[in-house]
Amino acid sequence: MIMAPRLRKFALTAHVTVSVGWLGAVVCFLALAVAGLIGEDAQRVRAAYLAMEFITWFAVLPLALASLLTGVISSLGTAWGLFRHYWVLVKFLLIIFATAVLLLQVEPIGSMARVAAETSLAGTALGEMRVSLVIHSGGGLLVLLAATVLAVYKPRGRTRYGRRKQDEQRPAHAS
Repeated sequence: MIMAPRLRKFALTAHVTVSVGWLGAVVCFLALAVAGLIGEDAQRVRAAYLAMEFITWFAVLPLALASLLTGVISSLGTAWGLFRHYWVLVKFLLIIFATAVLLLQVEPIGSMARVAAETSLAGTALGEMRVSLVIHSGGGLLVLLAATVLAVYKPRGRTRYGRRKQDEQRPAHAS
């Protein structure tokens, strides 16, 4: 079902807004992860990890889920469809992947925040976890940027399903 133009624009505006918000929240998270990794002031390092948990629960995760939901609504309510064009399908799969990785990282982020709340984080006992937070947030940022590029450039190419739907919509020629 194709949405009316005003509803379509509203859905697209909502999708772009939460997607840009998600991108910005990931940039903030990455900045805190880097600060936690390279910081020398114990108070600031602890504050960075405590803030990362807060940002995850109240910005990154809600915006990721909202981006996924608004993207599905927008795609199903427009001629682009969810499975008709490769760029839409690839973007959808990238966002599902990024959201799944985020959900897997919620517990390690919480663990790091709990450790930061209880100790000074001295030593390298948590070095791998600290590096992991930087790598995962940096990777998440790259995935979101790839989805953004797909949304802007919209490379050509229809899926098999999209070609079939296009053929069904063409009027039969009278002979």
